[in-house]
Formats: sequence, C-alpha cells, structure tokens
Amino acid sequence: MSLSPSAPDVISVSALNRLARDLLESGLPAAWIGGEVSNLTVAASGHAYFSLKDATAQARCVMFRNRLSALPFKLANGLQVELRGLASLYEARGEFQINVETVRAAGLGRLFEAFERLKAQLAAEGLFAAERKRPIPHLPRAIGIVTSPAAAALRDVVTTLTRRMPGLPLILYPTPVQGDGAAQQIAAAINQAGARREVDVLIVCRGGGSIEDLWAFNEEAVARAVSACPLPVISGVGHETDFTICDFAADLRAPTPTAAAELAAPSREQLQRQIDQARQALQRATARQLNNKTQQLDLKTQRLRHPGERLKQQAMALDHARAQLQQRMQLCLQNTRMRLGLAQNRFRLVRPDLTLAGERLAQQRAMLVRAMSQTMQNRRQTLARHAALLASYNPQAVLARGYAIVQTEKGEVVKSAANLRQGQRLQLQLAEGRTEALVDHRAQQQPELPF
Repeated sequence: MSLSPSAPDVISVSALNRLARDLLESGLPAAWIGGEVSNLTVAASGHAYFSLKDATAQARCVMFRNRLSALPFKLANGLQVELRGLASLYEARGEFQINVETVRAAGLGRLFEAFERLKAQLAAEGLFAAERKRPIPHLPRAIGIVTSPAAAALRDVVTTLTRRMPGLPLILYPTPVQGDGAAQQIAAAINQAGARREVDVLIVCRGGGSIEDLWAFNEEAVARAVSACPLPVISGVGHETDFTICDFAADLRAPTPTAAAELAAPSREQLQRQIDQARQALQRATARQLNNKTQQLDLKTQRLRHPGERLKQQAMALDHARAQLQQRMQLCLQNTRMRLGLAQNRFRLVRPDLTLAGERLAQQRAMLVRAMSQTMQNRRQTLARHAALLASYNPQAVLARGYAIVQTEKGEVVKSAANLRQGQRLQLQLAEGRTEALVDHRAQQQPELPF
C-alpha cells in the first residue's frame, strides 16, 4: 500500500498501524538493548509490561507469560538489564513497543559466554561423562565440607547433618567462596580433602547469590579439582535455579546446600524405622517358623508308636495277607480247572476231520492250477492282439513302406501342396534318416496316391 501524498485512497487508522507494525518488524531485526526497568506491571494474565529507559529516552516493553516464567530471576523496577527483543507496534493504541524474548542482568553476557565455552570444553574432554560419576556411600563414616566458615550454607549443612545423623564426624575444609582468588583456594581445599582421605564423601557448597557471587564455582580450576578428587563429591551451590560448572563436574548435584546434606547422610530416624521394621519382620518370621516346627513335631509325635506295638500290628497284617493269598490261590485253581474242563468239551465237539480237509485242499489246488493256466493263455492272446494293433499304428512302419513326413523349416507338417511356395526349403523324414528338398514349382492338382 502506498502512502504518497498523491495517492487518492483514504486508509483507516487500523490499516495505518498495521502497515507501520509490518515496516518496523521487517525493517528492524531483533537486537540486544540495555537499560533500566521501570513502571513494571505483571497483569493477571501473567504478561509483564514495563519501560526500558536510559538517561535520555525510554521504550515500552511487553514480555509474555511463557517467556517471563523461563527467566532465572525476577524482574524489578530499577534493575539494570540487557534484553533481546523485536521492535513492533501495538495496533490498538498505536504505541511503539518492544516484544521481549529474553532478559539477562546487565553485564552478564560475557559471563554467560565464558560459562558456555568452558562447559563445552570440559564436556568434550569427558569430565561430565556419566560413567565417571561415583556412587555416594549410603552410610559414610565421616563427611567433609568445603565452604567458608562464615557462610550461612555451613550452618544449614551442619544443622541438617546433626539432625539427620547425630554424632557423625564432620570435617571442615575452610576456603573463601567468592572474590579474587577464591576459585584457586576452593580447588586447594578440595585437593587437600582428597589427599588426607579423612572422609567418605565431600560436600562443596555455598548459599545463593548473583552469577558474579557464584562465579568462583564456574572456574576451570574448581571443575578439574572436583573431577580429580578421589572422594565422591556432592555439589550444593546456590539455589535450585542456579547451575555452575562445579555441578556438572561433581558426582551428584544438589539444588541447595541443605539438599546436599540430605543426600550425603541418611536420616537416623529413617534408619531406625528401617531397623525396627526389619526387627519386627525377623520376629514375625522367627515366630512363624517356630509355630511351623511345633506343628510338624506334633504331627510326627502322633505318628510315633512303640516298636513292639508296630511289630504286633505288622504280624497281624501279615497273617491277614497270608490268609487272603491262600483263599485267592484256591479260588484261582478252581477257576482254572473249570476253564480246562470246558475247553476239553469244546475241543471234542469241534475237532476237525483232517482226511476230508486234505481231499478238499487237493481239489482246490487242482482247480487253482487250471484257472491260472487258462488266465495266462487269455492274457497272452490279448497281448498279441494289442501288439499287432500298435505296430499297425506305428509311423515308422508307414515310412518303411516308402512314405515320408514333409515339414517346413519351422517344423510344421505340410498337409497341402497349395500351402507351398516356389523356392521353399522342406525337411523330409524318411524311414532311415532325414534330408532336405527345394520346391521347384507348385502343384496345381492333388495327384492320386499310388495304392
């Protein structure tokens, strides 16, 4: 749409604002902008509206809920920030505004870049690999703590460990946790704990703070000391949303120092409950086993009798079995004699006449010989007739009488001279062998066959 003065068309305010918005969004790419947050308002929808200002100008900004919730810190008036956004226009009111994608504290860009660069370098070396992670002992004999003696995190860790496992030895390896040279001193404390081997697990911790406050735990010296430490290391630096290079290098990351203490030592109360549950289970199993054995003993006692009584019962059972055996033997002998008498009577009645049977067998043998001879003679006569008939149908016999089979070069049998052409080659199958012929001229009339 053209906006030149010569244009005769009149456009609406909505169309004008929409065109201005399109020109802004297409003409100005997203950029990082620095300034101070003011007039901050978070609507019921969760969207944040504020102004970003410097000494001489300001611009309205809007950050939508999904992007606002991803920020690692809270926006506040007076906060110096650097935001990445796209210049646009709110059409309904014709106001220039910046649609904010992300926000970081002013001056932190270089720190974030250094953080990501070192993280990528150490990850490529394998310092964060899962196979390097060591398990945390379930029941440590002593726990080491690397932090500042004045840190609130130390009080939280000691309080938590004392509550969870009273009497567990705790050894502090003091070190500054922020400021110049803090990273080297933290690394030295970790190396000292690893060399002395006084504890079973080491907690490296400090409370929350800005990224500058936590930066000592993002130094390469601390990461390499944690990775090289022979003791399992739990990192509890900052709050839940804070991540440091030390967290990635440690064997286990805790969201807070208090959480690190809970991961390092089991709860005495929980262990006591487990012991009580195991004791109760053992008592129940022992009582159940004792009851089972007592019942088994009662059953065996009932079956246990005096040997003399058992012998007497066995003798009576033997006498009874002997009497039954004699009765069954007599009954079996009687039944056998009866079946033998009946068989003898049946044999006398059905005894065959061997002389008559021999005469019948001789007659049947003579009849069989005659029948076989007559059948063989009939079969020979039939075979002779079939052989003669087959010989009459044999093409070779026809060829032997002087005839020939005429075929084209393609093997087709020639049945009519009308189908031949002059110069055509033919194949002749004779009684003995094959030969070729050439058609000299076509026959005009079918000659009579000489019979």
